Amino acid sequence: MSGPGAESSRRGPGFLPVSGPATILAGDQPQHTLVQFSDGRRHVELPIRAAIGVLTRSLGKAGVHPSVQLLGGAVLLGMQEVAAGRFRPRNGCWEPLWETSALRERIDLLAAARAYPECPLPTATRLVELTVEAVVDAMPQRRPDREAGPQSEAEPESEAGPDREAGPNREAGSDRETGQATSARAAGRPKIPFAQRLAARLAEIEVEPDLPVVVSLSLRIEADHGELREGRVRLVPQAHDQRNPLHVCDAADLWSDDRLVRAGHGFGQRARTHAAIALRAAAEAWPVLETLCDRTVPDELELEPDDLVDLLETGIAALQEVGVDVLWPRELGRDLMASAVLDRAPSRAALRGDLPTDAPMLGSEQLFAFQWRIALDGEPLSESEMDALATATSPIIKLRDNWVVVDPQIARRAKKRLIRTVKPAEALGVALSGVSPELADLGEQVRVGASLLKVRDRIAGAHELPPLPEPPGLRATLRLYQRQGLTWLAAVLDAGLGACLADDMGLGKTVTVIALHLHRRTAGRTGPTLVVCPASLLGNWEAEIERFAPGVAHRRFHGTSRELTGVDGFVLTTYGTMRRDAEKLAAVEWDLVVADEAQHIKNARTSTARALRRIEKGARVALTGTPVENDLGDLWSILDWTTPGLLGSRLAFRRAWAAQIEAGVDPEMTKRFAALISPFVLRRRKSDPGIAPELPPKVETDHPLGLTREQTVLYEGYVRELMERIARADADSRRGLILQLLTGLKQICNHPAQFLRQTNPKLAGRSHKLALLDELLDTVLAEGGAALVFTQYVAMARLIERHLTHRGIATEFLHGGTPVGARAQLVQRFQDGSAPVFLLSLQAGGTGLNLTRADHVIHFDRWWNPAVEDQATDRAHRIGQSRTVQVHRLINRGTLEERIDAVLAAKRGLSEAVLGSGDAAFTELNDEELHELVRLTAWQDGDPGPTEADDED
Repeated sequence: MSGPGAESSRRGPGFLPVSGPATILAGDQPQHTLVQFSDGRRHVELPIRAAIGVLTRSLGKAGVHPSVQLLGGAVLLGMQEVAAGRFRPRNGCWEPLWETSALRERIDLLAAARAYPECPLPTATRLVELTVEAVVDAMPQRRPDREAGPQSEAEPESEAGPDREAGPNREAGSDRETGQATSARAAGRPKIPFAQRLAARLAEIEVEPDLPVVVSLSLRIEADHGELREGRVRLVPQAHDQRNPLHVCDAADLWSDDRLVRAGHGFGQRARTHAAIALRAAAEAWPVLETLCDRTVPDELELEPDDLVDLLETGIAALQEVGVDVLWPRELGRDLMASAVLDRAPSRAALRGDLPTDAPMLGSEQLFAFQWRIALDGEPLSESEMDALATATSPIIKLRDNWVVVDPQIARRAKKRLIRTVKPAEALGVALSGVSPELADLGEQVRVGASLLKVRDRIAGAHELPPLPEPPGLRATLRLYQRQGLTWLAAVLDAGLGACLADDMGLGKTVTVIALHLHRRTAGRTGPTLVVCPASLLGNWEAEIERFAPGVAHRRFHGTSRELTGVDGFVLTTYGTMRRDAEKLAAVEWDLVVADEAQHIKNARTSTARALRRIEKGARVALTGTPVENDLGDLWSILDWTTPGLLGSRLAFRRAWAAQIEAGVDPEMTKRFAALISPFVLRRRKSDPGIAPELPPKVETDHPLGLTREQTVLYEGYVRELMERIARADADSRRGLILQLLTGLKQICNHPAQFLRQTNPKLAGRSHKLALLDELLDTVLAEGGAALVFTQYVAMARLIERHLTHRGIATEFLHGGTPVGARAQLVQRFQDGSAPVFLLSLQAGGTGLNLTRADHVIHFDRWWNPAVEDQATDRAHRIGQSRTVQVHRLINRGTLEERIDAVLAAKRGLSEAVLGSGDAAFTELNDEELHELVRLTAWQDGDPGPTEADDED
């Protein structure tokens, strides 16, 4: 078999929902019975004759509902009764010979075989009976006479004559005629030969060629000029051959019984049924089409303006979901496009004349705004055309001698053209990235105006400007990369923006800022420079100013010396003092405000960060070697201080940038973000070519260690105890318990005495870390070197200090409680060689110190962030270091420390991609994830684990 009929047969009921239940809907006569097919989303009702093919072809197919299988079997049973002639006329209908035992037995067997839980045996039996009765009554082509007598099983031919029988029955009747006389002959009527009767019947049947019958639907829009002026159109449904969409006709033609019409459109008779089904599905998607479905012939539907608006707003999208396209005429354009344009908005200065391109971006006269721009065929509408569009009462208007259909959303944008005004920094951020965090829904529709593009190009090219010479008064020869940093800072600040100099520690950020101060003085800016830094760096800043700019005044605003009268040159203060005296500092007309070690304001919600924001006067510069310590929120906080509004609000930044970049789902997003921040963040590393070629190599070594038996017992017991308490805790106390667990385990890994808080403990032989520290220091001392030993715990540092003193090794010790004045003395004594070992707490000694005498750096325990560890290492690996720096990290294998090491490796990747959350992130782990993090795993690589000999070392 071939052709459309064969295709329909193979496809079977693919266009009907046979995966859901099928229901018998009884009519006033059996022949009027309907079968409803449903899958929960749509319902299709077919007359019993139309449903016969669907039900029989569904038998035995996978995924077909049991009710469809039940009714399909009943249909076959009914067709067999008709084919065998076992039916009779009664009250104008055909009915089966119910009294025959064979039929009853077959009905019972079928019902028993096809019954299912939702359809028990009695119900199944009744459904089979109704279906058989409907099939027997619907199959014959002509109705029986009401007066015809009953037909017995032995006398199956109808009294009404053979021409009233069903097709399948006629052949059986003709066979029986040869052997016996019919009741018609007994009445004296002449017998018509079978061949003659067959020829007459065939003449009545129209034999169609092999025409397509499976169709899809589209809706054609038509309108004359009068209708367009009134905002009305006509909608005409069209039928397409599903295999050849170019074969199309008006759906109304399928309802014609005229043979010439059918020959013209070239579709088979059953195409009408498919078109009706498609139209019903379209009406379910867009209810306005219900009117067409109720008509005898679905020819066309007139749409009033409200209907047209609904079609544009919701109908087109809903119809496309069900595969129905809406086709618009050429004379009715739909080429209006809207885009959001960001450009300089009118201001007082703009009204007087264009502002000069070298005017500060953050000047009070600058204003930028997002506005909707609407274009027809790519050409923006004029103001008068925008006004006409905004005031139109019909969705169809005439623009530039053409009729245009207006999408309701575009009409709304024409009425409210201004989206919102934005700060210059935010405008520049959108110009650099093409994305507005505050208007993320606009996406790629954002366009940047010409005036803003000029400023963008000026800022983006600041990295490539010719390096400035050293300013007068600077007693230093800047390296090339330092002059480039000075040039970049000067250009960005001159534009009225802020900047973050994020060079690695030891590359000379301090001298670069001193040069910037002198450069701005030369340019005529006479205001003082405020430097906010950790207390440990006050002495370093004083020393650097005296060394590189001896003629520049400087004073401390700290302790009892807090005087701001007649300030000039540099004013140095700490974050704590700034927080307490922010009002006094805010009253000074600063030219420059510098936040050194700007990671101190990485959380914008802290009182320190909020206080710094209250000092509004002066250009802003952030100095940090770790712009991203934990996550991208750190960078947002720093840049939101230097250049407020650049990255939008914290929530918008998280949604538009941070969440996607940190998830690693879109590498292209990371590149776009890097392009956005690169004009405002200058990041150079010691490893970059040409930056610091004189720096010696840095060799990093991880030392995997086991636990002693005492540590193993403490570790496993503490995990068991705390995990039981965590499992029973509520949400708030659970977080505190998790932090307690993590801290305790890290202390156990360091030394049992630290965890147990022992006052006069035995130290040797209880920790492999302490034993390895002894070995490393023995080697360092034998080679005449010096070492920095970092730990995050002051208590552990005191234990190490006691242990080394007992061994006769001299140490210096700096921690958060060390007085400010004493810190510089400790550093100087170590640099002068008073002691070969410098013990430092990570937070107090990890930044701002120059400790180039040390050629070994030992991280006794691991901090949560690699950037902090790198900063600590840079106390020794910086300009001025002449020897290779050996970095040692002590890691207990199979413990929490080993998992932390894996986390740190991932955080380094994030920081590198865009230019590290801390222990608080682990509080959100569920119990299973937390246990996987802290559990003590088996030894690997053949290590037998701790032994008694280990405990005695």
